[in-house]
Amino acid sequence: METYSNEFSNNDITVTYEPCKCVHAEKCAKGLSEVFRLSVIPWINLDGTETKRIINQIKRCPSGALQYSVNTNKQAS
Repeated sequence: METYSNEFSNNDITVTYEPCKCVHAEKCAKGLSEVFRLSVIPWINLDGTETKRIINQIKRCPSGALQYSVNTNKQAS
């Protein structure tokens, strides 16, 4: 069985996903479906929209399964 990384990066941020924490409320996909895609692997596409919108959506994650960190020497755009 093939496994996939739960870490996704663009030039600005790195997003991590902890599936064991996820309560599957689907707030991420409902709020930003161009980034958080439930039927595609990899399911997180950080090129789908602006970094600030991704950060704002991650902050709405009710379980904390989605987290982000700003990449070194980069500012979120």
